[in-house]
Amino acid sequence: MMAASLGRRDKKATATRLKADLNRTDNSSGVRQLQELLDAVLNPEKPAADTEALDWCKCLIAGGEGFEDFCKTVRSYDNATLCGLVWTANFVAYRCRTCGISPCMSLCAECFNNGDHTGHDFNMFRSQAGGACDCGDSNVMRESGFCRRHRLRTGENVPSIPRDLLLMSEMVLPRFILCIIQYLRDGYIEPDTSTERDLQKVLQQLEPQISFLEELTKMGGAMRTLLLNILLTCFFPQEDQDAGQSVGQRKRVKLSSNTKDPCIIESLKHKCFLEELLFWTIKYEFPQKMVTFLLNMLPDQDYKITFTKTFVQHYAFIMKTLMKSHESDTMSNRIVHISVQLFSNEELARHVTEECQLLDIMVTVLLYMMESCLIKSELQDEENSRHVVVNCSEALLKNNTYWPLVSDFINILSHQSVAKNFLEDHSLLMLWMSFVSFFQGMNLNKRELNEHVEFESQTYYAAFAAELEACAQPMWGLLTHCKVKETQEYTKTVVRYCLETLQIWFDAIGFIDEPAPNQVTFHLPLHRYYAMFLSKAVKCQGLDLDSLLPDQEMLMKIMVHPLQIQACLSEIHSNMWVRNGLQIKGQAMTYVQSHFCNSMIDPDIYLLQVCASRLDPDYFISSVFERFKVVDLLTMASQHQNAVLDSEQERPMLEGALTFLVILTSLRVHLGMTDDEILRAEMVSQLCMNDRTHSALLDLIPENPNPKSGIVPGSCSFEEMLSAVADFKAPVFEPGGSMQQGMYTPKAEVWEKEFDPIMVVLRTVYRRDVQSAMDRYSAFLKQSGIHTGNPWPPYKERTPLHPCYKGLTKLLHCKTLHIVIFTLLYKIWMDHQNMSEHVLCMVLYLIELGLDNQEPCIEEHCHDSWFPGTNLLSNLHHVINFVRVRVPETAPEVKREAPPSTSTEASSYGQNLREAQVFSLVAERRRKFQEIINRSNTEATQVVRPKSSSTRWVPPGTPPQLVTEILEIRESMLSLLIKLHQKLSSKQNSLSASWLEDMDTSRHTHGDGITAIERILTKAAMRSCQIKRSIQDICGKVCPPVPPKKNSPTDKKTMDKEERRQRARERQQKLLAEFASRQKSFMETAMDVESPDTEAAMDLGASEVMESEVLYDCVICGQSGPSTEDRPTGLVVLLQASSVLGHRCKSKEAKKLPTSDEEHIYAADTCGVAHDVRLTLMQQFFKDSSCLQSVSIGWDGGVYVQTCGHTLHIDCHKSYMESLRNDQVLQGFSVDKGEFTCPLCRQFANSVLPCRPGRETEAGAWHTPTNKKTFVLVKEVEDLQEKLGPFPVSFTIQPGTESNLSKEMELVIKDIKNTTQKKYMDYGKNPGSPDNDFLFMYSVARTNLELELVHRGGNLCSGGASAAAKRSCLNQLFHVLAMHMRLYSIDSAYNPWTKLTQVTQSKEAYGFDEKRPEVPMLFRDVPSLLIIFVLTMPQPLRKEHFTCVVKMLYNLQFTQALAALSTKFSPEERQAWSTSGALKKVKVSVWSPQSIEFSLQQFCLPFLRLSCLLQHHLYGDNLTSCLEEEEFSSLAVCLGLLSSAPPSNTVHSASCLKWAVSTFDLVSQWCTEVTGLFQMQTLLVQEPQWASPRLLQLPDNYNIIFQYYHRKACTACKKVPKDPALCLVCGTFVCLKGVCCKQQGICECVLHSQHCGAATGIFLLINASVIIIIRGHRFCLWGSVYLDAHGEEDRDLRRGKPLFLCEERYRVLEQQWVSHTFDHINKRWGPHYNGL
Repeated sequence: MMAASLGRRDKKATATRLKADLNRTDNSSGVRQLQELLDAVLNPEKPAADTEALDWCKCLIAGGEGFEDFCKTVRSYDNATLCGLVWTANFVAYRCRTCGISPCMSLCAECFNNGDHTGHDFNMFRSQAGGACDCGDSNVMRESGFCRRHRLRTGENVPSIPRDLLLMSEMVLPRFILCIIQYLRDGYIEPDTSTERDLQKVLQQLEPQISFLEELTKMGGAMRTLLLNILLTCFFPQEDQDAGQSVGQRKRVKLSSNTKDPCIIESLKHKCFLEELLFWTIKYEFPQKMVTFLLNMLPDQDYKITFTKTFVQHYAFIMKTLMKSHESDTMSNRIVHISVQLFSNEELARHVTEECQLLDIMVTVLLYMMESCLIKSELQDEENSRHVVVNCSEALLKNNTYWPLVSDFINILSHQSVAKNFLEDHSLLMLWMSFVSFFQGMNLNKRELNEHVEFESQTYYAAFAAELEACAQPMWGLLTHCKVKETQEYTKTVVRYCLETLQIWFDAIGFIDEPAPNQVTFHLPLHRYYAMFLSKAVKCQGLDLDSLLPDQEMLMKIMVHPLQIQACLSEIHSNMWVRNGLQIKGQAMTYVQSHFCNSMIDPDIYLLQVCASRLDPDYFISSVFERFKVVDLLTMASQHQNAVLDSEQERPMLEGALTFLVILTSLRVHLGMTDDEILRAEMVSQLCMNDRTHSALLDLIPENPNPKSGIVPGSCSFEEMLSAVADFKAPVFEPGGSMQQGMYTPKAEVWEKEFDPIMVVLRTVYRRDVQSAMDRYSAFLKQSGIHTGNPWPPYKERTPLHPCYKGLTKLLHCKTLHIVIFTLLYKIWMDHQNMSEHVLCMVLYLIELGLDNQEPCIEEHCHDSWFPGTNLLSNLHHVINFVRVRVPETAPEVKREAPPSTSTEASSYGQNLREAQVFSLVAERRRKFQEIINRSNTEATQVVRPKSSSTRWVPPGTPPQLVTEILEIRESMLSLLIKLHQKLSSKQNSLSASWLEDMDTSRHTHGDGITAIERILTKAAMRSCQIKRSIQDICGKVCPPVPPKKNSPTDKKTMDKEERRQRARERQQKLLAEFASRQKSFMETAMDVESPDTEAAMDLGASEVMESEVLYDCVICGQSGPSTEDRPTGLVVLLQASSVLGHRCKSKEAKKLPTSDEEHIYAADTCGVAHDVRLTLMQQFFKDSSCLQSVSIGWDGGVYVQTCGHTLHIDCHKSYMESLRNDQVLQGFSVDKGEFTCPLCRQFANSVLPCRPGRETEAGAWHTPTNKKTFVLVKEVEDLQEKLGPFPVSFTIQPGTESNLSKEMELVIKDIKNTTQKKYMDYGKNPGSPDNDFLFMYSVARTNLELELVHRGGNLCSGGASAAAKRSCLNQLFHVLAMHMRLYSIDSAYNPWTKLTQVTQSKEAYGFDEKRPEVPMLFRDVPSLLIIFVLTMPQPLRKEHFTCVVKMLYNLQFTQALAALSTKFSPEERQAWSTSGALKKVKVSVWSPQSIEFSLQQFCLPFLRLSCLLQHHLYGDNLTSCLEEEEFSSLAVCLGLLSSAPPSNTVHSASCLKWAVSTFDLVSQWCTEVTGLFQMQTLLVQEPQWASPRLLQLPDNYNIIFQYYHRKACTACKKVPKDPALCLVCGTFVCLKGVCCKQQGICECVLHSQHCGAATGIFLLINASVIIIIRGHRFCLWGSVYLDAHGEEDRDLRRGKPLFLCEERYRVLEQQWVSHTFDHINKRWGPHYNGL
């Protein structure tokens, strides 16, 4: 009852009273009342959505004062020394590697900006899983990086909080938390088929309550301490325990059978609120608010420890929930959000490892997780295999569900103390090895031999990711702790367990000695663990390799699978796996790709090197050739049968085998190179393939892939190394518009001394990169003049081998390899099929490696051995006489002469038979294998006899029988080399007997095969006198040895072949040269639009007037002819609406982009606004139709017309458009909107402007200067205007007689009107009136003239040959407009010409009978009048009439200038002037200051410039170039206002005046029109000078823009946009793609582009740092104007490095905007469907 009555009373009063009660010494009644109240308020029976309870709690906690004030008070007692700000996904944070101790360290923007990180290695990043700020935590970062607040530890000096402040919270909160927990229990439904569980709903209802908890945690240290006590000490009230099973005993499923520790499987008993809260957080799949609440408490150390322990206890439970979850991605991120905060701290991790068996729990949980998706392995023995592997198509692997757990494991292994624990615990290691073996042999590929596979599985992504993340990264984590001698024991243990597990694996898959055919798996993590620990042991710990190796037999087994992968790589590239689809190529590429190579191919090759150094070399070499399936090819015979390969696969497979051997014997990455040498080699090989950007290079250099290992090994020296091997090429801007990034390119000495093709081959993902490296190499040699031909890959000296691996050189000194080399040299010399230059290159490489790595010779005296010993040097000159081969009967070798007749011959023949050498790799390998087995197994029981191999090599079917033949060879390797030298240089005797003496060894490093052979011979001769003698002997036999008879035709053939090749090459060169010159001439004519700087003096206007009939070429049909009424020709034009002119300002300085709340941009001072204001003002006072002829519009939304200068017949154009419409190819433009690309130069266009038929009228006459008096001309002009009548004759529209030309002209006018929006055309009071139309038409002309002026730099000083003159279509445009304007007649009463030239007597005749007067002459815009006059007079206009119009208008302009100037005078000045009478004479008196003359000239200049341009286009007059100060006089002369130019300083603007009637009367008449008019001053003073249009000035550092705008709320929808963007023209802040600001289905960026730029918008995307251009219905990504220190863009801010403004790029952007060339220069356009 009591509670209810309380509830009805005022909450605040109740709270105050209760607080007072509780503060008494005897507070029992208060406690009781409070409990009763809480029982009533916090009743779990009530619906959770009811917020009444929450309001009560807030009131009670605040104890009667306002909750906000209470929060403030509590905050003032905040004693926290850590920041601990928690953020969720997509938050922008910072990471500083210089300050971080743990690599996961992160800072919030505030702490980062308040700390000092200048010169540090930091980056900004977008958080993926959420995180927390580490500022103030010295376990994770160095104190020097703390921000000011946390460095000074201001929290420590805060007084402790008064007890009564938190008294109420202490009482209320436990009940509140319990209430939440009860709601969570009741709301949870076990996932069940019948009820669809809706956890989200429960969470939504609890949203306000959980948010309230979260708020409390933000009140600082005092409140957190209180919460901690509540969370930890409250055991549940007793009755709850019996209320069913909901809390306590949640029995856990027994985990894995091989779990060693029962404590992991114990049931979870919840003892306090914290445990239960975490339990429900997991059950509800980590709701964001709960996660944030739990993390917000972390700055409290005690809480951190307790919470971590609780988290670890629930670890297995987390894993099970994760596996069941549908939203595993989101859940993974939330888990990591928590765990990374807990496990990054070494102290804490160690504590939990010792107290809670963290490592056991983690390994067991991972094992358990993977056990859920195992399948039987089909590797090797499919039926009897006992091995199980993970199934890569399971969701668990496909979706990386294991990621959070593995990531935690890697994180804790990065702490030395934890890793030590792990390595010392043998049972844990054994468990881990069994975990790794689940991945051994996963994702097995079986080669498809018949059909193409139906479904290409993409499981390989999952397999590679799993091996890298779950196996390799923990391995690298452990390896970082095995770097010193003291840790030898750890390495030995791991190696021992690796070998044991491998042995178990071999037994389980039933492996004996041969791998199963046509199978490959790229995943051998056990092999790789073994390899990497071996490598570390030798490199860092000084262990003896032999002590860690197993017996020979085991080594032979270990070598099989890695070797199988190398052979399969070759098979895949030889297209033998083509039926398995593209994914198998994908696997081969991923295996060598930079992120995987040092966890995959590198350990594999290292392991093979170890095996090769310890096994018998003959056995190893023959295994290699057998694996690569090229054994049958290695015969002296010219023909052979291969049982396993098609003939087109033989060559690539042989090349593969030899290349592999070269890599195996020459790669030193794990055999003695230092880390710096490795880094250098990697860097050089990447740079040789292509120039690279800094970030691409960082990405391509394989680093220790464990991201948690802190500083990348060698990253400190990365920059130094880079500057040592590469030069920086600054980003340049190509005129074609493609923007370059800053690139690094190898230095010349690197090409000369360090280019290593073997490393390049090892590291290329695409074969074309090898070619690219070779092309770049040969380009360098040509350029530096070292070698001009086609060079061979250079041979590179290797770093010495580590003593442990000396055995590797035995490979180069074994008979098997020498026989192979000899055979191949012979085959190449004899031109056998399937040999190639690459084969020879690799063979020579092997010989040279052998010469460089000497080995003591082992003599073997055995009758069939080809060579006397194993040493390469001694075997080089050993001559082999006869060889016995097995060949098909059909082979040419078989047709022998009859046996010799005489007995002596016969006996010697028999002798040869006995001596002939037989060579079979297979037999060799079998014999050795047998020996090894017998040596290692004395007990006969264990000997496994290999299946007899004779059966395997018999080809199927019945091919020709094999017969044994004996070939006479009589060559040694040396003689073959010398013969090959002759063959390559196509000269007999290419080496003279004495060539060794005059050898220049220096030029040997670079060159082709000839150089390589000479280099080898020189080396051999230097190392042995015997060889030197042999060489001289062989070269000295002047007549070349006669090769076998078969050979003579081939010799001739090769000679012919060479000649033919040479001729073909010459022909090709000639063709190419011709083609290039054609192309060049085309480019010169067609492409001057590409670069704005080409001076195109091709002015159609000029040529057109001069000739009697103008001829046009149609670029579609190719015919040339005049434009006629029936078949008009047109110019290809692009019409676009433009507001560039309207954005001009008075000042030359660009406006600054605001980057703080204090800065603003005002648009009032722009040209467009000024003209709008002026027109509106006029319309208030004067007659509308007159207003519309007194100004120009089109400053905003005017139509700009530009052309590429190509012409076409209009009917041809129509059929061209039809063909485009039917062409279904995706184009970047819309044919329905009339868009197309010029058929010749592919420039974008959207209309055709008809050309006026060239008339032969008095062309001469209209240019002749005239002597007529001014008033005569004035009268003539007036008559011409009268003569107009309604229509000129040629255009009279009678039914059916309208010419094609006029039809087209009307269509173009329609196009022009459709180009811009309605609002930019209707300025009149009554829309759609002819006056409006009239205004719009003449303004089009004005816009185009003004824009041309802007493109010329705002003045005409540069004269005719200006860059901006490009190709103008003004002449044609004028004719089209004029034709249209003639539809309007000007009422003669209102004709401005009369007012301009006559003094009218009666004042009443016009003006005042209507309500409003006409616009006075002094208020009219003079350039507009000029254009109106020219357009409304009959065309073509005689020049004398044009000059006359200009003169009359100049008088008006000058008078306006005087009037405007006089309004600026002070009364005194005005007095002085009027007394001197200067105004009456309208001559500026001599003593007037220069300033007055200057300002008058400035006022008149814009009019003169426009008139001059117009004259230039209509009559082709040249514009003369002049200095800026002479511009006025130069233009005046050009226009005929001055007869000749006086010296510049004496020009008076008044001397240009020519009056037709009494000056004084006329001027007085103009003045009387304005006297007594209100607003006179504003309308008189129009400053016609505008500066060039500019984009906003941007700050130098991008971070300034980013920090201000990325959190800024949109002005329209008041929300922070997901994708904020900025207009670079006016600075407006808009939501890109935001639904919030859509209007009529159009998003805000598109809307703004229409409003601000008449459908052209330039936007900077804040979150991506790139600029997008919107043009009409299309958009394109322009690129970025902000680059990092290495000249690179950072699109989407992925790398987050500091970015700086690139002035050149920004200038280019501005220039494209002003010159309207976005459409031509940017190529990748797409439709935006109003969605931006």
